[in-house]
Amino acid sequence: MSQTVHTKEESKSHREGKEEALTQRTRSAQDAHVNPLAVALFILFITVGVVLAAVMDERGASDGAILAVVLPPTLIGLYILFAFRMARQWEKAVILRLGRFHGLRGPGVFWILPIIDSIATWIDHRVMVTPFSAEKTLTKDTVPVDVDAVLFWVVWDAEKAALEVEDYRAAITWAAQTALREVIGQMPLADILVGRAKMDADLQKIIDERTTPWGVTVQSVEIRDIIIPQGLEDAMSRQAQAERERQARVILGESEKQIAESFAEASRAYQNNPTALHLRAMNML
Repeated sequence: MSQTVHTKEESKSHREGKEEALTQRTRSAQDAHVNPLAVALFILFITVGVVLAAVMDERGASDGAILAVVLPPTLIGLYILFAFRMARQWEKAVILRLGRFHGLRGPGVFWILPIIDSIATWIDHRVMVTPFSAEKTLTKDTVPVDVDAVLFWVVWDAEKAALEVEDYRAAITWAAQTALREVIGQMPLADILVGRAKMDADLQKIIDERTTPWGVTVQSVEIRDIIIPQGLEDAMSRQAQAERERQARVILGESEKQIAESFAEASRAYQNNPTALHLRAMNML
């Protein structure tokens, strides 16, 4: 019981920590898509244009000549800044051309057409971890429980994940939460507490059926915490204690019965032999 049942404060702190970690990962992923190489090349070409303009201005060149020299590196730098992209090893970029799906790019460097092409989203092909929970959900025997679980999933089709659902991460979280509530409502409390492996398998099957059309497959589901009302926890503790006391009394009674049977068997050996009984009595004295 101590391994599966925790306080609500501990569960709340775990959920807050998971949400904060997920937010930080999302921000870091967005920041990583700013291509530092494109920015560096843009600055390099702008610097070259400025230096050439300064040199020609010292030589007394006309404004038209200066502009003709400065404009090409500036345009090249702008093109590189907006067209040069780089996807990390575990990522793919979903490209839309004039609003229609054009293809997937990455991993590595690739080029897009500025204004015409746009990157709709970046798809991460690594195994993702999503915590989810069901609070105050009634079991089959009408006991309210709070259950925390962890979902391990991976995107196997980036095109479906980008086009078939608006936000596949949020959709997976909601699908997992509703599936968890359904499974809890179909099981009594005793089966939930001792049958976590079956519950994990049922959840994986249900969630995977819902996420497969989105290009997402569920690798595993693990139940982490099961929180029951404090009064019910105390009652279950008293019940377990009473069961141990009953077993102890049964064992003591069985021992007394075995001892009595041993004495009865020994008494039959002395029944027709008074001399042996007298000698045994003298030996005990």
